[in-house]
Amino acid sequence: MLKLRTKDADFEAQFSSFIKIKREKSEDVYASVSKILEAVRSRGDEALVEFTKAYDDFDITPAKMRIAEDDIDIEVKSCSASEIEALNLAADRIKDYHKKQMPEDLQYIDAMGVTLGYRWSPVNSVGIYVPGGMGAYPSSVLMNAIPAKIAGVKRLVMAVPTPKGNINSLVLAAAKIAGVDDIFRIGGAQAVAALAYGTDSVPAVDKIVGPGNVYVATAKKQVFGVVGIDMFAGPSEVLVVADAENDPNWIASDLLAQAEHDASAQAILITDDEGFANSVDIRLQEIAKNLSRSDTALSSWKNFGAIIIVDDVNQSVALIDRISPEHLQLALKNPESISKEVSNAGAIFLGRFTPEAMGDYLAGPSHVLPTDGTARFSSGLGVADFMKRSSIIGCDRDSLSKLGPHAAILAEAEGLQAHALSITSRLDKKK
Repeated sequence: MLKLRTKDADFEAQFSSFIKIKREKSEDVYASVSKILEAVRSRGDEALVEFTKAYDDFDITPAKMRIAEDDIDIEVKSCSASEIEALNLAADRIKDYHKKQMPEDLQYIDAMGVTLGYRWSPVNSVGIYVPGGMGAYPSSVLMNAIPAKIAGVKRLVMAVPTPKGNINSLVLAAAKIAGVDDIFRIGGAQAVAALAYGTDSVPAVDKIVGPGNVYVATAKKQVFGVVGIDMFAGPSEVLVVADAENDPNWIASDLLAQAEHDASAQAILITDDEGFANSVDIRLQEIAKNLSRSDTALSSWKNFGAIIIVDDVNQSVALIDRISPEHLQLALKNPESISKEVSNAGAIFLGRFTPEAMGDYLAGPSHVLPTDGTARFSSGLGVADFMKRSSIIGCDRDSLSKLGPHAAILAEAEGLQAHALSITSRLDKKK
């Protein structure tokens, strides 16, 4: 864990170096992923069968790739009543929030008599990638699928790896609650390829969303253009700004909640009290010992964690915007005084009683957020990510006669004579 103090002479150099650290292994998988994509594109289901056996140790046939409704129902019945209740509550809150994001169409006639506007329409089909293993999170299914359904996506397909044939029952329950239409037991770069190009068993989609390992992320990058994708997501991160009025146990738990995700995850604390910072660090080490993911959490904290001591919490604003965190937690008496000044953050959690973990599950906004500083120019997943905007333009004879000559001048200036002709030929007609 790195400790920095803004009053130190070398703070700027240390801070600049810190925010440039790459947290993911620079594993060169581009060529390997390219081969997988090409194999699926050229050989379809045959390649999916081979890769599923090789990577998931599971013998699958094309007929068994899609999980049958009866099998889904059997798995869902194994979930506890309290788990289903929690998933339904989360789904309801996510729906309520995202319904308010629905954009409205616009159409008007301007001063020249031109009809202008735009119309929103949903993406026709979307594929959701859901990781297996440690990353098999039912909450991610809800956070990806529900905004798509609210947007009006007609077909929602999910791909999830099933190592040795096993699958997380809660993932299937979440998919059923969210309204996923088809679930396929395929994973990795090969699943991304199947969703992008289509096979005899797996339908091609128009957009792919959802988290995954470096192979999945690289595959999404490579198929971008054939299909749309959500974002290039990296390891998760949280920045907590807290004063000494907080319970150190709370803040230590908040930092660990991020660190336990992945050894490459990052948790940062900014505070104006070094004694409080030391207490948080001590409690973090103690709490971590009792976590099932203790090794992961402590590795993350050791290698990528940081505590930054400021003279005043108001100093944190400039640091926040330079870090551009995925999650910003303002554990302060008056968090709005800081939040209103912040420009770069994926999601902002206000006050001492709003741990970031609430946003992971059922606060309402999607927890799919920009990472690795990309909050400087991008936003969290929402309804608009599953919609397209078409511009509306309509001229009549009168408005064309007013504007057309000017457009023709610009067309001629650009050397595009047919452009000019398509306008002037209409101006010359008497009827």
